[in-house]
Order: sequence, then structure tokens, then C-alpha cells
Amino acid sequence: MRDFRFAVVFFICLFAPLQLAAQGAPSRDSGEEATPAAIAGSKQDPKAVARGATAYAANCAGCHGPSARGNVGAPDLVRSLLVLDDEKGILIAPVLRNGRPDAGMPKLNLTEQQIADIVAWLHVQTYEAGHRSTYAFLNVLTGDPQKGEVYFQATCSGCHSATGDLKGIGSRYDPYTLQGRWLQPRRRGGRGAPAAPESKRGEITVTVTLASGQVFSGELDRVDDFTVALRDSSGEYHSFTRSGANPKVEVYDPLQAHTDLLAKYTDADIHNLTAYLASLK
Repeated sequence: MRDFRFAVVFFICLFAPLQLAAQGAPSRDSGEEATPAAIAGSKQDPKAVARGATAYAANCAGCHGPSARGNVGAPDLVRSLLVLDDEKGILIAPVLRNGRPDAGMPKLNLTEQQIADIVAWLHVQTYEAGHRSTYAFLNVLTGDPQKGEVYFQATCSGCHSATGDLKGIGSRYDPYTLQGRWLQPRRRGGRGAPAAPESKRGEITVTVTLASGQVFSGELDRVDDFTVALRDSSGEYHSFTRSGANPKVEVYDPLQAHTDLLAKYTDADIHNLTAYLASLK
């Protein structure tokens, strides 16, 4: 039993980060959105799960996050061994009932019914995380293409054109692949994957200038505080030891603008822009 429990924890840790609603993955915003298969598989009362979603959102989500996956200073409950080991609230209920003042969790003054309902909701979350066949994939095209076009013109048109490099892109890729491509432009593969000649697009290059003035340029292989390595246009491999600013290293990433924008996108930006790009048939 203990080996199985740790196997479940490993599985959840491995796959849970992939569950991003912005990329068409299963919605994990609340227990009410848990699939009927997950509720049935976890053997929880659907009405209790629905009530538990409401009670959790009101009393727990502020610290542990809306999907129980943790926040700064509050643990991830879906991966919690206490939750995974629990049977019918034997382990979870005392924590909900009394809190953990020593760990910063106050007593919540919940009723016994609310405690039981939150326990049911938590068990659905852990079951759904460990059983991928219960996931509900949502339609990624939920945005407004007109707002997406406005965003594109303001943010993307300096490098891209709807009638140039992106002409017909909505016909070449399904919406899930399309969204993944512009959010992670260096990633390749999947449905509608490009032909091989495009695989070099967006490669990171580097120029290394030695103290003697000799210059080496090419595709970056690796760079850190101690070493920089590249492969030049003839295919020859060069590696240099770094010591402070010597040699001079200049890295050029043509996709850096995409990386910089990742921290700035809102959910609305992502969905609206995807809807716009999908309309470019």
C-alpha cells in the first residue's frame, strides 16, 4: 500500500504541471468542474462534492489555491500524503476541525457537514489528478478574435504579419497546437508539426570574442558562468573557458521577445490571440 501511495505521488508530480487550461488541458478551477467519471471513480457523493467546492472556495482557496495545488506558504493538498492516505476523513477532518496553529493554519470554525464535504471534494481532486482518463478537455477557442487582432497589432505586428509569415496559419494547425506554438515557439512536434527545414528557425546564436581579437560565431551549444560552446557554420565545434568578462560573449535569441512576454500575458490575452490566429485561414 505504501509503495502504491508513493507511485501515485510520483505520477501526480510528473503530470500535474501539464494541466494548464490555457493550453486546452482539463479545467481544474473548482470541484464543480470535476468530471462525472472522477466523482464516480472516487466514490464520492456528487452533492457533497458540489457543496465541498463551495466550502473549500470560501474557507481554503485563499491559502491553498482554487484547485488545492498550493500557494506561497501553503502546501499543495493534491500531492499531500495526508490527503492521499486519508480514508473517510479520518486524517483530514481533525486538521479542518482544529487547524494547525503551529504551522500558520487557523481553526476555521467549520460545521461537521462542511468538513465532510471538503473531504469529499479533496478526494475527487486527488483521484482526478491520478487518473488521466477522467480529464475533461475544453474548447481552447473561447476568446474574442477581434480583441485578439487588436492585441496582435499592438504587440506582435512589429515582427509578424497576418498576410505574411502568418498567412493561413489557422488552416495549418489545430487550435491546441497553434496556441502551443506561439506560447512556446521553439517547441516542435505534435499535430500539424512543421517540415524539417523550419526546425532551424529561432535558433540561438552566439559570438565569442577572444582577448586577441579573434572572433568565433555560430549556433549556441551551451553557456554558463564557466564555459561557452558553439558550432560554427562549417560544423566545427568550439568550446571556451570563461573568466569573468573574458572572453566577450554575445548571445542572440531571436525568440527572446516571446520569452519576455510570457510573464505579461493575461488569460484573456492568450485566449483572444489564439482565437485571432485561428481565424487566419
